[in-house]
Amino acid sequence: MKQGLFEIKENKPVTENVMKMKLEGDTGAITAPGQFVNIRLDGLFLRRPISVCDVEGNILTILYKAIGKGTEQMQKMTSGSLDILSGLGNGYDTSCSGENPLVIGGGVGVPPMYMLTKKLIGEGKKPRVILGFNRSDEIFYEKEFKDLGAQVTVTTVDGSYGTKGFVTDAMTGEYSYFYACGPEPMLKAVYKTSKTEGQLSFEERMGCGFGACMGCSCKTVYGNKRICKDGPVLRKEEILWQI
Repeated sequence: MKQGLFEIKENKPVTENVMKMKLEGDTGAITAPGQFVNIRLDGLFLRRPISVCDVEGNILTILYKAIGKGTEQMQKMTSGSLDILSGLGNGYDTSCSGENPLVIGGGVGVPPMYMLTKKLIGEGKKPRVILGFNRSDEIFYEKEFKDLGAQVTVTTVDGSYGTKGFVTDAMTGEYSYFYACGPEPMLKAVYKTSKTEGQLSFEERMGCGFGACMGCSCKTVYGNKRICKDGPVLRKEEILWQI
């Protein structure tokens, strides 16, 4: 984990509610796709955790949905700097992916899957990507995933674009492993549908973001784990779903 100031270089909408922000700073602590940053905002007590979409040199890219005080405040920023804790969380492990992994992102769970897909392709693997949204006007980053060279399937719940239904409706064919990030109902469905081992990234309300407060603990088969420190990525075999 590293704390530092990042300068805002770009902050623009990619859909009506989703923003893309590029920041310049020390990205050295970000070592794996699936990690997140924790952003300090003026007037707010708790930092805002945002997943890392991409890192290129000293440029950090994040995508976020403006749905609360913090992200709505970020949406209005066009310049200046942000106090950021970077390199938080464990991220995805690509060493066990096999040659043809399945990469699944739903809604605001899509951004971290971009950096993951780029890493998998860089390792010579051939990931198949499934992006899930409710309707066509919510879709983002389809072209960016395709530009990486990935095979991409987009699903929409209302059928207004791509495959009608949920991401699980596109989990067909053979694959060597799976990675998923999205809302918990989607993760549960992916867990039940999956035919292989895999890794799932969870969201949780966080106090500190680095494991000190124990506010985001969850039960696993190996005991309690902190989503911010021991996660947000958990392996399929260790997950205990809360009923």
